[in-house]
Amino acid sequence: MAARLSELVLNCRDPERLAVFWCAVLDYVELGRETPDDGIEIGPTSGFGGAAPTIVFSRSPDPRPGPLRLHIDVNPVGQDQAAELQRLLALGAVHADVGQTGDETWHVLADPEGNEFCLLRRQLAPLGESGPGC
Repeated sequence: MAARLSELVLNCRDPERLAVFWCAVLDYVELGRETPDDGIEIGPTSGFGGAAPTIVFSRSPDPRPGPLRLHIDVNPVGQDQAAELQRLLALGAVHADVGQTGDETWHVLADPEGNEFCLLRRQLAPLGESGPGC
């Protein structure tokens, strides 16, 4: 037996704003709310317990400042890295400087509350399909 990663919890000021952003980034849907004003859980359309973890945005009046010890990496699905970068920027992501040299194969971005994440280069096939990058 083993444990499986089932959800990630991110403390934030505005769960609604981040849920909308990350649903668009990951093609996730809202799965539930802790309370009407407190937290929102998002995940794959297949719901809870699948291969991909859900994300819970938990309202916090003062989320921890500074770099996160854990950050999210995403890969483009169905398009190349350059096209996905443009899509993420249009959704509200911004470039983030964490000391990159400029030679990296990934892009460091930040979501609307400044949480850093990386857009990697390898293109993945949509879940349930095989193809390049799988």
